[in-house]
Amino acid sequence: MNNSIKFKRRFNHFLTYLYLVTLAVVILYPLLITITSAFKTGNIVAFKLDFNIDWSFENFNRLFSETLYGTWYLNTLVIAVLTMIVQTSIVVLAGYAYSRYNFVARKQSLVFFLIIQMVPTIAALTAFFVMALMLNALNQNWFLIFLYVGGGIPMNAWLMKGYFDTVPISLDESAKLDGAGHFRRFWQIVLPLVRPMVAVQALWAFMAPFGDYILSSFLLRDKEFFTVAVGLRTFVSDVKNMKIAFFAAGAILTALPICILFFFLQKNFVSGLTSGGDKG
Repeated sequence: MNNSIKFKRRFNHFLTYLYLVTLAVVILYPLLITITSAFKTGNIVAFKLDFNIDWSFENFNRLFSETLYGTWYLNTLVIAVLTMIVQTSIVVLAGYAYSRYNFVARKQSLVFFLIIQMVPTIAALTAFFVMALMLNALNQNWFLIFLYVGGGIPMNAWLMKGYFDTVPISLDESAKLDGAGHFRRFWQIVLPLVRPMVAVQALWAFMAPFGDYILSSFLLRDKEFFTVAVGLRTFVSDVKNMKIAFFAAGAILTALPICILFFFLQKNFVSGLTSGGDKG
C-alpha cells in the first residue's frame, strides 16, 4: 500500500514537472528567438534561434531613426495610460456602487452588462467605424480610449463587484456609526482592502492598447497615428521586404512598460489583503 502511494505521488510529481518544463519551452523558445533577432546585426530573412551572433544595439537605433516607431510608441503610451486611469476609476466606483447600494434597475443593468459582454468586439467593428465617421474620429486617440474604456467596463465591473462583496459589510456599518460619510467609507475603509483587484484592473487596462491590433488597425488609417501593434505589423506584412530585426526589437521595447508597471503594482497584489480589519 505504501509503495503504491509513493509511486502515485512520484508519478504525479513527474507529470507536474513535465508540464512545467514543456510550458517553459513553449514560452522561452519564441522569446529567445525574438531577443537574438533583435540584437543580431545585418539583414534577417527569417526568425531563427542562433546564439552565435555579434550582439549589437544597431537595430534599436535604426528602429527610431529610420521608422516611425517612436511616434507609435508615444501614441500607445498615451492611450494606455489614459485608458488605465479612466477605466479603473469607473470600474472601481461602479463595482462599489453595485456591491453596497440598492437602486432602480440594479439587477437589470448587471444582466445587461453580461449580455453586452457576450457580443465580441469584431462583431461591432462596422458600428464602431460608422460611429467614427459620424464623429470625425478616425485617427483620433480619444475615440480609441473611449472604445477601450467602454468595452472594459461590463465584465470588469462584475469582477470588481464580486471582490467588493468579499469585504464584510460590518466594516461599513461600523464606520457609519462613527460618523463616516459615503466617500470616507469607500476611500479609507473599503478601498484599501480591495487594492489587489484594483491593481489587476489597472494592469489589464494598461495592457489592452499594447495588445490590440484588430480595433486599432480598423480605425487608424495614417501611419503617424498607428499604435505599436499596428506599426509592428507593417514590418512583416511585405513578404519581399520583411524587417524581422526591427519587428523583434520593437516587440521587446513594447513589453518594457508592461513589465515596469507590473513590478510597480505587484506589492499591491498582497498588501491590500492585510491593510484593514473588522472592528471587535
